Amino acid sequence: MSDSRTTAASLADQLAAGEVTSVEVTQRHLDRIAEVDDRVHAFLHVDAEGALLQAAESDARRARGEARGPLDGVPIAVKDVLATRGLPTTCGSKILEGWVPPYDATVVERLRVAGLPILGKTNMDEFAMGSSTEHSAYGPTHNPWDLDRIPGGSGGGSAAAVASYEAPLAIGTDTGGSIRQPGAVTGTVGVKPTYGGVSRYGLVALANSLDQAGPVTRNVLDAAMLHDIIGGHDLRDSTSIKREWPSFTEAAREGAAGDLTGVKVGIVTEMSGDGWQPGVMNRFNESVELMVKAGAEVVEVSCPSFVHALAAYYLILPAEASSNLAKFDAMRFGLRVTPDGSPSAEDVMRASRDAGFGDEVKRRIILGTYALSSGYYDAYYGQAQKIRTLITRDFDAAFERVDVLVSPTAPTTAFKLGEKLDDPMAMYLNDLATIPANLSGVPGISIPNGLADEDSLPTGFQVLAPALADDRVYRVGAALEALHVQEWGGPLLDRATGLTEGN
Repeated sequence: MSDSRTTAASLADQLAAGEVTSVEVTQRHLDRIAEVDDRVHAFLHVDAEGALLQAAESDARRARGEARGPLDGVPIAVKDVLATRGLPTTCGSKILEGWVPPYDATVVERLRVAGLPILGKTNMDEFAMGSSTEHSAYGPTHNPWDLDRIPGGSGGGSAAAVASYEAPLAIGTDTGGSIRQPGAVTGTVGVKPTYGGVSRYGLVALANSLDQAGPVTRNVLDAAMLHDIIGGHDLRDSTSIKREWPSFTEAAREGAAGDLTGVKVGIVTEMSGDGWQPGVMNRFNESVELMVKAGAEVVEVSCPSFVHALAAYYLILPAEASSNLAKFDAMRFGLRVTPDGSPSAEDVMRASRDAGFGDEVKRRIILGTYALSSGYYDAYYGQAQKIRTLITRDFDAAFERVDVLVSPTAPTTAFKLGEKLDDPMAMYLNDLATIPANLSGVPGISIPNGLADEDSLPTGFQVLAPALADDRVYRVGAALEALHVQEWGGPLLDRATGLTEGN
């Protein structure tokens, strides 16, 4: 009999064999949410009635022999930045409090078509702006490994839901590392697909040229199975890539043998040194040694423009965000604050945006508007786009020499809640290793990489591949995961203390 710790792939097998029903699985996870989410705060909205109805429909399909796929009946949580028909979608912001979309994002639509019951919507930094989920207007999410620490961001809710066994699967979005960095600090798997590989239709935009939805899971195979469902071309998204994608599930199963013979692995030299926690680097170096023993050829690769990625990102993202968030003007939907007297439309807009947006959102809107203003566009935004081109060229040059690039996912383990809240620059540095992939559009995966010596908290190992080679990150990621399981005697979450033990 399964419990809330069972992986999605194992649940799929049990459902197919008739050993368990979707209603039972879904109820078990709803019970877990009721048990622990008052401490974790992974969810902003739980749809128990809707999830159980979808689960019952799944069971009826299986009884008729009409299952829609292997994950039909396996429940999932969805980051609150994706439009969900009939469910609140707030983006972690007061300005959208209570908004219920009349349509589904393509990702959500594909989950429904595949038969996955949606447990609810997960917490996030407001409009995906943050690295700790402390910027949510509805309160922070807590890391299940240590409830006094952050779960990463902006998708800390999705990562925490999976790490605390409240959901076997979740959807996140990654603009500068918001799937991978939470994965690293919660001991979960997070995947950023190739830009355009997963539709952005119905994803409330932070930065159009950077945003990408992807899987949040407890192992690589589960992520691959979920990616196979949500990926593929979408006519409603002009940036969606029209091509036939290979089976990521097959790639993960192939990699699970743990054989890396013939794989050329590049270590990015710019992703180490000052500011990188020793325990994080120790675990990273140990994993590289495991890869070598498994047959990989490892070389050092320099990507000199990566050192400018953070600066370029924090000009490009605010510029796009300031444009995207202009739609929240209190005229059509969302919060409306009407000042006393006879206010003009501009007065209403100003008052509503002041009350509805948090400090981090305001900070980035101001920065982005400034960077796009007359006289500064070329000096700031234009220069940042040139750096972006150089970063892409560094990736191209590197991938001529190696099959994948590897690095720690985040420079440190999870820090304490409130520790960096008043220091934006310190907060931004958490995305140092993940941002280059978003600027160039290449795919990446973060897998659990053991516990740091200093604090016994999870670290992450990042694998990056060329654009369109998402199957490669699954193959290599699954291989390293298999090597880790052999080394550790089981998954990293089995070594957890505190809430993740089920207390």
